Amino acid sequence: QVQLVESGGGLVQAGGSLRLSCAASGGTFSNYYMGWFRQAPGKERDFVARISVSGGTIKYGDSVKGRFTISRDNAKNTVYLQMTSLKPEDTAVYYCAARRFGAISRPEDVTYWGQGTQVTVSS
Repeated sequence: QVQLVESGGGLVQAGGSLRLSCAASGGTFSNYYMGWFRQAPGKERDFVARISVSGGTIKYGDSVKGRFTISRDNAKNTVYLQMTSLKPEDTAVYYCAARRFGAISRPEDVTYWGQGTQVTVSS
C-alpha cells in the first residue's frame, strides 16, 4: 500500500551533480527503512545506498561510496540521493525502495519499489 515516486533524474555531464528525491505515501514513512538501487541495461539491479528509519545507519555500495549521499526527511516523507562526481558508468534507472521490518541489502529484501527515474551521465 506504500507508494514511492522518484523524481530528479535527467541528463548530466560527467563530473556533475544530481539530486534524486523519492516521495512516499500510503504509510508511516518513519517506520520504513529506505534505499536506492539502480539498474543499467542488461545488468542486474544493484544496491546503491540505504538508510535506517531514524537516519542513523547508512550504507553505500562500493562503486558510489564517497560520491553519493543518502538522506531522509521524515517530516516531508522523502528520501534523497545526492549524487556528485558522476561518471558515465552511473548511467542507469534509479529505483527507490522501502522495507518496514528490516534493512535493505538485496532486491529481494525490498517490499515496495518506485517505478524508477532515468539518470544519464554523458562523457
